[in-house]
Amino acid sequence: MTDGLTVGSVTVPADALVWRFSRSSGPGGQHVNTSDTRVSLSLDVASCGALGTTRRERALERLGGRLVDGVLTVSVQTHRSQARNRAEARERMAALLAEAMAPPTRKRRATRPSRASRQRRLDAKRRRGDVKRARSRPSWE
Repeated sequence: MTDGLTVGSVTVPADALVWRFSRSSGPGGQHVNTSDTRVSLSLDVASCGALGTTRRERALERLGGRLVDGVLTVSVQTHRSQARNRAEARERMAALLAEAMAPPTRKRRATRPSRASRQRRLDAKRRRGDVKRARSRPSWE
């Protein structure tokens, strides 16, 4: 796969991606002992110019726990074929970057509950208390 990775409106060039292949564990019989089906895809987020300054800083901040020296790595070994593992690694990397580079959500504007909503809440609490009181044993007094 010589093309880059497309994340939203950003395309990461292929030379910024580092692919590594190794032997995978799991199902596959004798095949698993001879073929390099496990895929590791790495991207140096800290020095990737294609992301732009704002997106790169946002990604570095949000992916801080996953990065090792500014490099994001995704490993996949779920499938028995290298091609399917490569495709899934690209998808996972794109999803991680898209989530990390997304603009922050708008802050919630604080509002006060209306008088009617407060009254409904108190009425519901009162009804619930009445139901519970009706379940209890009657007092003999």
